[in-house]
Amino acid sequence: MRWLVGWSSTASGPVPPEGRAIQPVGAQLLWSDPDPLWAVGDWRPDEVRVVQADPFTRLAVFGCCGATDEELRVGLFAARGGALRHLTAWPGSYTAVAQVGRRITIAGDLAGARPVFHTDWSGGTAYATAALPLADLIEAQLDVSHLGALLACPDSPEAVGDGTPYMGVRRVPPGHALVLRDGARDVTGYEPTASLAVAAPPLDQDTAVEGVRDALLEAVRARLTAPRHAPATEGLDPGPVPGMGPAERRAARGAPAPGIGADLSGGSASATLALLAAGLPGMPGTLLGHGTEAGERLLAVTFNDLATTGGARTREAELERAGTIAANPRLHHVVVAGGEEALPYAALDTGALTDEPGPSLVIAERHRRRLAAGSADHFVGHGARQALDAHPARLADLLLDRRRRHLLRPATALAKADGPNAHSFFVPFTVYRAARRLARTSYRDGVREAAASLLERRFTDDGAGVAAGAVSASLASLAWCRPGPAARWLTGEALAEVSVRLEEAALRPVLLRRPGERRADAALARYAADHRVFEQAAEVRSQRLHAPFLDNQVVRACRALPEALRVQPGARASVLRTVLAGAGIRDLPTGWGATSHAAHAASVRAGLRTWLGDLVGLFDAPLLADAGLIEARVVRKALRAASEGERLPLDGLAELVSTEVWLRRLLARRGTCWTGTAAPRQRAVAGGVVPRPTL
Repeated sequence: MRWLVGWSSTASGPVPPEGRAIQPVGAQLLWSDPDPLWAVGDWRPDEVRVVQADPFTRLAVFGCCGATDEELRVGLFAARGGALRHLTAWPGSYTAVAQVGRRITIAGDLAGARPVFHTDWSGGTAYATAALPLADLIEAQLDVSHLGALLACPDSPEAVGDGTPYMGVRRVPPGHALVLRDGARDVTGYEPTASLAVAAPPLDQDTAVEGVRDALLEAVRARLTAPRHAPATEGLDPGPVPGMGPAERRAARGAPAPGIGADLSGGSASATLALLAAGLPGMPGTLLGHGTEAGERLLAVTFNDLATTGGARTREAELERAGTIAANPRLHHVVVAGGEEALPYAALDTGALTDEPGPSLVIAERHRRRLAAGSADHFVGHGARQALDAHPARLADLLLDRRRRHLLRPATALAKADGPNAHSFFVPFTVYRAARRLARTSYRDGVREAAASLLERRFTDDGAGVAAGAVSASLASLAWCRPGPAARWLTGEALAEVSVRLEEAALRPVLLRRPGERRADAALARYAADHRVFEQAAEVRSQRLHAPFLDNQVVRACRALPEALRVQPGARASVLRTVLAGAGIRDLPTGWGATSHAAHAASVRAGLRTWLGDLVGLFDAPLLADAGLIEARVVRKALRAASEGERLPLDGLAELVSTEVWLRRLLARRGTCWTGTAAPRQRAVAGGVVPRPTL
């Protein structure tokens, strides 16, 4: 795990000697007292860049940034004048830290894939891009109330707020920057806010799609023009092995290949990135000559699930599309086969501790095997659905803009999604009524309604995914706030506490926004946070995962797409097809843009059946039950029912399992992130799971 950490003290002069007696373990000091900054972890040399205008004005950029040194200096001067948005306008995925005198500015990203955390410490404020080091610094206890909110309403900022699983450690919301002045902190947004009364005219469809194309091209080019790195080899190649070539032996050792690679699952997002990366020129190999063909042939990796019988037709169609795309002479195609050992819920007892819990923990081992066969810099299509697709709540936005005719096509597509039945004729009317009801509901009333549904245990079937149907899932999403799929298995006390959080949020003043925009941003932030967990859990040494759809500039370009275009069926595939056509790629396979929900649900159920014994044993004496969040008996019954095919929200079970696994890994942890004579002598969450306070 890689992170940066620093602090701002209240003293006007140098910090006292005991302040210098503590520093992160294995840290690289970028600048020193009175407001020090460190880079911790296996950062590459080109991933940490510092430009300096004078001894009191400097800028540090962490990650993959496509800006030149001169552009960084221009951004530093702009930030000195207060224009923080300039620090987030370069291609790539990065975190920028600007110091102007005693003022320090840390800019988070728009999606939330590169978050910023802060806490009170030693009369000032400490900040980091990971929450666990700050929890170690202040010897924080576990915030069980936050875990309950994360399970009950994971994609609702009203319930989760700016908290973290650690008491006293706070998160900077996406699209905001943390500004520190002599230890005092201020969280400010850097994106312009549009008025609901006088909004700027939307871009026309062609211009908006061109913006997405340009942003994606710049995002991919920023990775291709960066220096290439050869993975660190822990041992020599064991030599010829029957049935295994050099690539297979390397993957078995867990080391990625040199150069550039990409996922090629047959889906539109990963295929778009693979084709763009293969078609753009890049630096030919590493400085030492490794991977010299990387600029000519891109390593495309496809995963073949051999253990899942359900969804076989969908999986075969994906493999066929991937093979057709890989016929491109600039792609080198590798198919990674996985059996029962690569099903969801496999190897939950041998994973790495992540900064926070997330549903990706249950599929980390499945994807780590695929990523080990990839390259040192590997593109993934994560976030495309959340960035490009329209959230169902955007239908209410169309009604607010008096564009009713644009609801016809999405409502008709929903009627056909679940197949012909007796109620298909009434689906468009039902969807229209639900959208009109949301458009006429105020934000405060919508949040209070969600709080009441938690108290009354009124849950919809939206969490059951494909089994529940597209219509019910879309209708459940037409709300300002809604319970998550795991809420039905929480105790009444836990739900009551989350309900109180929602009631308090309804009374606080908020920036008025359309329901579709607010819900779409919340869903993107939730997915970006889980993607960060995925990066840490499935991490392969010496490998970097690149998700351009979560970059600032790509997110901005996607937000500029007209709502009337986004709500149309197949909008994502259509936009990406246009993006590829603008890059000169027009020959795409049949079935381009087909979804893979059925295959994913089938693999999850197969994993539940295969690892049911381990999962039931995990909840024999769960820590979540000790904290008062669940009843173990209820969860064990739900796991058995889901493995037998009962229509239950699989995403909710994944959240419960991942949170329990994360708690066990956290409490089994040894050591601390800090060293020195004044370092904390306790690790974070000392004493185990603390009991929840009663209401």
